[in-house]
Amino acid sequence: MRKDTNSPSDNSTPSEVSERPTMQRPLRWLWLSLAVIVLDLATKYVASSQLGYAQPVEVLPFFNLTLLHNPGAAFSFLATHPGWQRWFFAIVAIGASVALTIWLTRIKNDEKLLAIALPLIIGGALGNLYDRLAHGYVVDFLSFHVAGWYYPAFNVADIAITLGAAALIWESIMGERRRKKAAKASH
Repeated sequence: MRKDTNSPSDNSTPSEVSERPTMQRPLRWLWLSLAVIVLDLATKYVASSQLGYAQPVEVLPFFNLTLLHNPGAAFSFLATHPGWQRWFFAIVAIGASVALTIWLTRIKNDEKLLAIALPLIIGGALGNLYDRLAHGYVVDFLSFHVAGWYYPAFNVADIAITLGAAALIWESIMGERRRKKAAKASH
């Protein structure tokens, strides 16, 4: 049973009494990870079954659907190495997912954006992990370009990781400001 930080115990110090309460049932946010994984794998399945490899299908003048296989990491980092990176990135994805899940269990009531950010990152990491373990590469298919310059292709898992990371940065900056402002107002 989780300690209720809302009610001070008889031997609490003043700093413990002012501690922000821990979120109740924070793991309920993991449904978001599951949604990301399902959407990611479904879109990769459709892309793999409907698109020819490396054959762009123009959707908009700046956006193509292009099936690509990435054995590396973001921006094809380490893609040209002989295969050890598959297991390295698998271990990183598992370790990060475990660490972020532990972090999720410790978030505070006022950290709702963090409760969304962490499961987005976990879902994205696990979606790409599935590809690495099942195929030895990550399926990418979203390709943006302008004036002959192509941004590296990506997928739904990458979008979730990026949105989660952006929300994490936002919460770390703005959440601290919000807490300082609230602390000033309460004094």
